[in-house]
Amino acid sequence: MSELKEQLRSDLTAAIKQRETTRTGVLRMALSAIGAEEVSGKRARQLSDEEVRAVLAKEVKKRDESAAAFDSAGRTEQAASERAEGEILREYLPAQLDDAELAELARQAVSEVAAELGETPGPKQMGRVMKLANAKVDGRAEGGRVAAAVKAELGI
Repeated sequence: MSELKEQLRSDLTAAIKQRETTRTGVLRMALSAIGAEEVSGKRARQLSDEEVRAVLAKEVKKRDESAAAFDSAGRTEQAASERAEGEILREYLPAQLDDAELAELARQAVSEVAAELGETPGPKQMGRVMKLANAKVDGRAEGGRVAAAVKAELGI
């Protein structure tokens, strides 16, 4: 079993004992999503820490989108609840890159592709640059932010 999943389970036990209802609900939901991912596909399997982080990142994104939808509908109480749940899940994810660090990683990816091609990459090579940039980011920034940084570097 992955260390992160084990950490989630032990934190769930502690939250139940301390009667933290929000944290308990969020951790149960996270473990349920992880379990669903483990049994999806043709065979059941154990997820690695990276795969567990990917599931948690997907759940955080869902919370952010829900909070935005609730805000636009004028339901601030539900939006605050969604944001609180997202913050609990973010505790288990690596720290997010700031804009300067992200821009630097995008710059490195563009220069590496330029070295491979022998010319400055353009819009047609964005896929190659994104592949390198995502590998460098390693889940520390959302895909949309990475794409925006790469587009800025490419001048698109």
